[in-house]
Amino acid sequence: MKITNDQLYKDASAILEKVYAGETPDPAFREGQYEAIEATLTRKRVLVVQKTGWGKSLVYFISTKINRQQGRGVTLIISPLLVLMENQIDAARKMDLKCGVLNSTIKDASIRREILGKLLKNEYDLFFITPESLFGDEFQEAVRSIDIGLFVIDECHCISDWGHDFRLEYGNLYKIIDFLPENVPVLGTTATANDRVIEDLAKQFGKDAFISRGSLTRDSLFIEILPLESKALRYAWLARNIPVLPGSGIIYCLTRRDCRQLSDFLNQKGLNTMPYFSDGELDEQNKLAEEKLMKNEIKALVSTIKLGMGYDKPDISFVVHYQQPGSIVAYYQQIGRAGRNIPAAYCYLMTGREDDQILEYFIETAFPTEEQAQSIIKALQENSGLTVNRIESICNMRKNKIGQFLSFLENEGYVYRKARTYFRSAKVFAYNGEHYDEIKNAKRAEKETMQKYLLTDTCLSKYIVSALNDASAYDCGKCRNCLGYGVFPDVRHPDDDEINTAQEYLNSLYIPIEPRKRWPAPNMLDIKTTISHQNETGLALAKYGDAGYGEMVARDKYSADFYREALIAKSTAILKQIADKLEIDAITIVPSYRNTKVNLFAEEVAKRLGLPYLEMFTRSESPQQKNMENSYFQAKNIIDSMSIKGNSIAPKRVILIDDIVDSKWTLTVCGWLLKNAGTDIVYPFCLADSGENKGYN
Repeated sequence: MKITNDQLYKDASAILEKVYAGETPDPAFREGQYEAIEATLTRKRVLVVQKTGWGKSLVYFISTKINRQQGRGVTLIISPLLVLMENQIDAARKMDLKCGVLNSTIKDASIRREILGKLLKNEYDLFFITPESLFGDEFQEAVRSIDIGLFVIDECHCISDWGHDFRLEYGNLYKIIDFLPENVPVLGTTATANDRVIEDLAKQFGKDAFISRGSLTRDSLFIEILPLESKALRYAWLARNIPVLPGSGIIYCLTRRDCRQLSDFLNQKGLNTMPYFSDGELDEQNKLAEEKLMKNEIKALVSTIKLGMGYDKPDISFVVHYQQPGSIVAYYQQIGRAGRNIPAAYCYLMTGREDDQILEYFIETAFPTEEQAQSIIKALQENSGLTVNRIESICNMRKNKIGQFLSFLENEGYVYRKARTYFRSAKVFAYNGEHYDEIKNAKRAEKETMQKYLLTDTCLSKYIVSALNDASAYDCGKCRNCLGYGVFPDVRHPDDDEINTAQEYLNSLYIPIEPRKRWPAPNMLDIKTTISHQNETGLALAKYGDAGYGEMVARDKYSADFYREALIAKSTAILKQIADKLEIDAITIVPSYRNTKVNLFAEEVAKRLGLPYLEMFTRSESPQQKNMENSYFQAKNIIDSMSIKGNSIAPKRVILIDDIVDSKWTLTVCGWLLKNAGTDIVYPFCLADSGENKGYN
């Protein structure tokens, strides 16, 4: 039965009144809300770009209610994050909508079949699914038999590779849009899209797409920029001022490591915080952290961008950025977590010396190089199906990068997958480098816009929404630039003692060197992959380049003839305790044929400890270890080049010193050789850890 526009408005208004009965005396649609509902149910292809808190979910909830009243099929909602799903399901159930969900947390095959069975029988009003589950074999077999009344893509900026949060899993959604009959409405929603992203999304939705776009200004936000470049100064500011900020909030960091360390420091200062970042092993901890923040049982989450989308807590009182985000769009989304249902929330943006390096890493490693892509294509052409582990033994690339690049190649149709095995498709390979470079340049331009924001003397809110192409931007009267003073009166600059305390903490962040337990392949030095002779858990004095000792190592590595006295003295103090505890007999080194700096360093430490200094190894010329990208190539390169010197007598208990540790394979092979020669204990020590797994998210 066709519904008239007058009847549609009456039905939608009646649903709205019922939903908010008792909460507000005269519930009314926000500007543009009803028009988006009407367009969804009559114009078929709709793109809603509205600020956080506007009520985008209400558009598809009410559309679903009306659809179901008219006997139409289920609303299928593609959602990128589990937390987003959970929040939406809770809200939908309050509207008496029966919800189903399919995602990675549902492991039991029988339960998944039961859920799909109910979906095929049209028993759900709303069905939430992640892109990964949507394109899984079990769902793809069923999708053509599902009665879809409305197809919703939440956080639809993820479709566009021009978006700040493009996701490969979203990249195939155009296939579903193209597959759907023209009479099935398609609705995309996002709070973060500039003109370029909107133009791209409109093309994917179709030329007649209806676009609902409103003002992005958030009147509840008080924004301030804090140019505090040193880590110690930022740590001290946070320790001093987070306690005085009202309510609970979020502290955003660019890396997982910063989340862990900053949360630990704040907890030591008496604050109740929890780290939050992408890690499959920490899903339960993340869920607990979300719940505790929701109940105001912790003061703050210290989070990567993982909490950028979907977390719907109406009373977040503050958002602090420990480092500069990569773009205004990402920044706007993250501060949009705050002040959704309270009159005032406080947003502070810090900047650090390391920001540009981290952001450039994200940009430069986002896409495979032509050489990397060709290497994978060639490996698949020459073999009939390969797992990621087998590709790792053929292609000199990091394992996580192989997985990422396979996703690109699969998305572009050059490879396909059956279970965990990849195959070469018939499509002729053509590297999409020009498009990749365009995106990288766009990302660098966004980074530059963000850097100009740090220096502007205009209204900060107006700058943000203007950069998002919102022509309605106006001076907020609430930011630091508008007020001329700090946005929260009780916030104070830390004193010297507080800064020194923070620096002492940063200097104490020794990094454990956990022993490798398995070879990348059998028959490397053991018949099996299990490593028979393992090192003790050692330590690195600092993270390479980090404030304090890490920065000293980075400066001395290439600009000095010796490692400075501060590094020698600190290392000696640490190793004195270890040498006494383990009854160490001698100190030896990982040899380098390019410089003798580590030899001089280890010899001086041994002298101060009163221990023999031994050069146990000989190393033949080989490719530089830093050019070996994955475990297989790293281990093989060292095995092929390292050996114990002839006639050497292995000490029973030894400290093995190198200046920099990366993959740990050099230490692992040297330790194995020593133990095979008769050493009982090998304790690795390095000045700094420069592992490429920097904890970036």
